[in-house]
Amino acid sequence: MRPRAYFAKWRGSTRGSPPRVSNSEVLWSWLGSFIGIGLVSGMAALWFSELDAALLIGSHGASAVLVYGAVRSPLAQPRNLIGGHVVSAIVGVLAWKMLGGIPWLAAAFAVATAIALMHLTRTLHPPGGATALIAVIGSEEIHRAGFWYVLVPAGIGPLILLLVALLVNNLAPTRRYPETWW
Repeated sequence: MRPRAYFAKWRGSTRGSPPRVSNSEVLWSWLGSFIGIGLVSGMAALWFSELDAALLIGSHGASAVLVYGAVRSPLAQPRNLIGGHVVSAIVGVLAWKMLGGIPWLAAAFAVATAIALMHLTRTLHPPGGATALIAVIGSEEIHRAGFWYVLVPAGIGPLILLLVALLVNNLAPTRRYPETWW
């Protein structure tokens, strides 16, 4: 490819910004994410505060954007939501265990490998990249959790978000969730 053609791609397309969604869509997205993240946070405070274990990680916020704000996206479907976090958590823990002595290498390996495996398993979920990265750069508590990190928070958190998505997204007459399960 010629350099000029390559750099011309940087301009983007001429399609413009995404269309504005209705106020109803904004409200349903807000309500779902408020309840979903609220439940995960509340359960973490009730069940895990004494154990000093984290049920809520940053990538759950990104998942909330997808499952409540982009409900029709293939990346927001249950297979992707659950599978993406679980696959990525496994990869992240393995990366930390194998390469933790070289954090930059462990981080790069975790995210790149998580993306590749999510593609191969048809579970691509962008927040999964953050789940893999958190397993590497997370606190000492996360590192001590080892493979329990796959269950708590990477497995249970998305399951809670999924249950709320099923309940809230289907209340609105203009929404249907999921589009597909598998």
